[in-house]
Amino acid sequence: MSKTNPARGMRDFLPADVRKRNYVIGIIKEVYESYGFEPLETPAVENLETLMGKYGEEGNQLIFKILKRGEKLEEALSSGGNASVNERALSDLALRYDLTVPLARVVANNKNELPKFFKRYQIQPVWRADRPARGRFREFYQCDVDAIGSGSMAVEVEQISAVTAILRRLGFDDFIIRLNHREILSDILDTAGVPPELQGDALVAIDKLDKIGAEGVAKELSDRGIADKSAEMLLGIFEETRKIVEDGKDINRTIVGNLINIVSNEVLTDVGRILKYAAGCPVQLDPSLARGLSYYTGAIIEINVADLAGSIAGGGRYDALIGMFGKEQIPACGLSLGLERILVVMDERGMFPPEIAESTPADVMVTIWSEETTSESLKLASDLRQAGLRVTVYPEPDKLGKQIKYADAINVPYVAVLGENEISEGNVTVKNMKTGEQETLDRHHVSTIVVGRLG
Repeated sequence: MSKTNPARGMRDFLPADVRKRNYVIGIIKEVYESYGFEPLETPAVENLETLMGKYGEEGNQLIFKILKRGEKLEEALSSGGNASVNERALSDLALRYDLTVPLARVVANNKNELPKFFKRYQIQPVWRADRPARGRFREFYQCDVDAIGSGSMAVEVEQISAVTAILRRLGFDDFIIRLNHREILSDILDTAGVPPELQGDALVAIDKLDKIGAEGVAKELSDRGIADKSAEMLLGIFEETRKIVEDGKDINRTIVGNLINIVSNEVLTDVGRILKYAAGCPVQLDPSLARGLSYYTGAIIEINVADLAGSIAGGGRYDALIGMFGKEQIPACGLSLGLERILVVMDERGMFPPEIAESTPADVMVTIWSEETTSESLKLASDLRQAGLRVTVYPEPDKLGKQIKYADAINVPYVAVLGENEISEGNVTVKNMKTGEQETLDRHHVSTIVVGRLG
């Protein structure tokens, strides 16, 4: 017997799930468009060479590669050679890992057709060969917003403001937007004595601080060849930040003061501008924020809520990525909301409005009395739809009690009973499924009355 479960880390979405997803996506699109971002879509499959080398060593290992097909696959399998050569020979395509690298490819490929400042949003699934966990899946949707062509801090501020507006509209009131800068991290690593060739490894380890704790990061830093003294200094700086946050008094100003002797004035000025211009958003400076992806070059951002490990959004500036696909370096910055994690928290907290959480497939169900009256039931359903109602028809003649029971099971608020008597007299009997009351109404007026009661 075949297994009926979806592949590990993948999910089926039943109607109630889809309605919740559509509700959240609708708000995200509405807010993004209110900030002037345009929609973009890219293929699920990219050339493998487009993705490889953009996410760092760990990211590369999580890319879902697609085997070559037909004769090319047979040729690769029979070619022999070492494992790394064989792996390159076996795969030429991959499922997209994120939406940012495909965007960079699109911009490089369509530079002459796009405006000088290109603002886009993109809501599509991505795939990662990751270990599934709460709120973490192998197939998941990203809701990205990116701005291409400007190095101004106004870009970061607009994206922070847009995501803040989305989360507040969804009902979140306890999120923190953590802000850092890759050059802050670089200066801290220099101060701690981490050699340049190991700083990429150090960032990968630091990015796990909120997942594996200081002891786990210290061990990983050691495993990656970083001296214990350097690791101790790094974690000491981050521990000092944690205490400032716990104290809760003038957090950003205090952290900036602690960084003055470590970080360049230019970088602190840029960060200070973001903090100033985004004053209406809950932004908190966090020098330990690393973001594991290697393409970030400037400000980096993550958004967290109290009862979810990991972030519900993240992103930053990636001014060198587009240049990997063309001759010109073009500044760029983006933020990505994780749809799945938002849905997990909203479900657990009961944050969906009643009309979404308790939504139904239809406003009215029309019964079928007999084979001979089927056409009349279908005509009534059509008339009700033209009046703006959502209408489903019980698909076959059956005992009225069974039809009513089915309507109750799918949570339809009204049932329109069209029997022989109703047809001959030009009436419809309407049953209110919540109260149990029913009344006979003139067929020509039934839609107006039901619309009024639903409204």
